[in-house]
Amino acid sequence: SEQKQAVAVTTFASNVARVKSIVEAAEAAGRAVCLVGRSMHRITDAAKSVGILPNTMEFVDESDASQIPAEHILYLCTGSQGEARAALTRIARRDHRNVTFHEGDTVIFSSRQIPGNEKGIFELQNALAEQGVRVITPRMVPYPIHVSGHPCRDELRRMYGWVRPKVSVPVHGERRHIMEHATFAKSLQVPNAVTPRNGSLVRLAPGKAEITDLVPSGRLFLDGDRLVPEGAQGIDERRKLSFSGILFATMTLDDSGDVLDGPVVIAKGLSESDGRIADESIEPLEIAAEDAIGRMKKRDRMDDDAVERAVGRALRKACLNTFGHRPIIEVIVLRS
Repeated sequence: SEQKQAVAVTTFASNVARVKSIVEAAEAAGRAVCLVGRSMHRITDAAKSVGILPNTMEFVDESDASQIPAEHILYLCTGSQGEARAALTRIARRDHRNVTFHEGDTVIFSSRQIPGNEKGIFELQNALAEQGVRVITPRMVPYPIHVSGHPCRDELRRMYGWVRPKVSVPVHGERRHIMEHATFAKSLQVPNAVTPRNGSLVRLAPGKAEITDLVPSGRLFLDGDRLVPEGAQGIDERRKLSFSGILFATMTLDDSGDVLDGPVVIAKGLSESDGRIADESIEPLEIAAEDAIGRMKKRDRMDDDAVERAVGRALRKACLNTFGHRPIIEVIVLRS
């Protein structure tokens, strides 16, 4: 109510109770609420359909929100964890079609950082600060703007006391959290605690609960029209290419090992301090490749693999001297 310009709040759309509290606080402060982000609309519609949110709760459409005075609008946005395609991130990048923040506006993060998301969240908050937007997080204010939805140890202790399970299977959090939860469950007289990893197949009964197998799990990448696993050779090669660059060396030899043409060197993804590759940088690489062939015995030059190895070694050393690192090197030997 003290803010004289637009206010935005970001939180998890799935936390319907939090969304309801924010809407009620906005109404008490004389502000209309505009939902920004597909999941906000989807979750609130679902909550209304089952009576968790009243059907009388109304929201301003994004396209109409700019017509409302800034001191009378509150934007409820997705993107509290800095997700690249979430509404708040797009607003911060100034590429949201309907919503724009201005200097003096306020964005409240009604959430805590999930481990692993720190970089994206900090980048988002810095982007907002660059625009003169005031950013408020739970640690910055003495009053509560976030309450964790995860139970603490005392609450877990009560739950275990009520349920009295024979088996505990912790699945939330990082490995250290899972192991600590299992130890905690055993301290509460739970007879059996299983600590699975992603892909673990757990048998609960009959007999003792235990991990019996491992099924394929992990991320899949959309590569054109195909789904490929995270560790696929092509994906790893692209990562290395993006980091190191690539250099091609092509030469033509006859069947007796004499050089007919080349070596010709072509570099991609390599640059000098001025950001480009000069001919003067390619020339010593071609000389290094030529010298490597010249040092080989003639009978060895009749072996394509031997030529590729010798030229590759020479080019790796020359690239380290020229560019300060070793790119991927492909040596192509043609015969005529």
